[in-house]
Amino acid sequence: MTVSKPKLTFIGGGNMATSLIGGLVDKGYPADAITATDPLEASRLKLAQNFGINTSDNNPQACANADVILLAVKPQVMKGVLQGLAGALNHRPLIISIAAGISMDSLAGWLGGELPIVRCMPNTPALVQTGASGLYANSQVSAEQKALAEQILQAVGIVCWLENEADIDAVTAVSGSGPAYYFLVMEIMQRIGEELGLPEEVARQLTLQTALGAARMALESDVDSAELRRRVTSPGGTTQRAIETFESGDLEALFRRAMNGAAERAREMASELAD
Repeated sequence: MTVSKPKLTFIGGGNMATSLIGGLVDKGYPADAITATDPLEASRLKLAQNFGINTSDNNPQACANADVILLAVKPQVMKGVLQGLAGALNHRPLIISIAAGISMDSLAGWLGGELPIVRCMPNTPALVQTGASGLYANSQVSAEQKALAEQILQAVGIVCWLENEADIDAVTAVSGSGPAYYFLVMEIMQRIGEELGLPEEVARQLTLQTALGAARMALESDVDSAELRRRVTSPGGTTQRAIETFESGDLEALFRRAMNGAAERAREMASELAD
């Protein structure tokens, strides 16, 4: 006996939706249980060809029988999109928003009812199935729906549930914006490696592989990052000289200002987009 999978509808067929759809299909989720809508015919055609899913340019029609609706449109157009869906949600599907800066109150208000909603803050490594997502559910979301939301987002990485909606701003500062911090560090390390005499491609490969190796060691180790740093920092050696230079420049304070700034901007955006 075949157990049918919940029907998923993605509103918006951009990069994040594409990564989620690809991850789900790769993990065996039936393509015929997935629908994606997009106003661009080229985007719909690409999704259908790549994954064999259903596509549509009619949002209400695509949502009418969906068990889960994933909102993957730009925050600036979210209000208009949701107000156009309100009449198609009488069956109370689970709503998952992966749009940055749109509060639970705004989502519920624009949808016109007390629906089960999960806010998600993913990050761009989801595009290569190594993402990190923070999720917050309102009181209307059942345990079964939470498990389903988790299954969907785990198709592209890890999932962490949050107790408070405000914590999404911290998630934004840590993992949402975080990939750019590491890209900046890699950019600087490669450039200085070249200044020290390495060929461009050698500096690039060594920098990227070092970042990958350090992350994998941290993930697989039974000790924290601070202990790993201590273990690789021999007294009086080259690493100690570099670490002392970072510390004398108060690298931690710089990161603190940067990440607090990211969290503050996330709160500002939520206020701006609520209008």
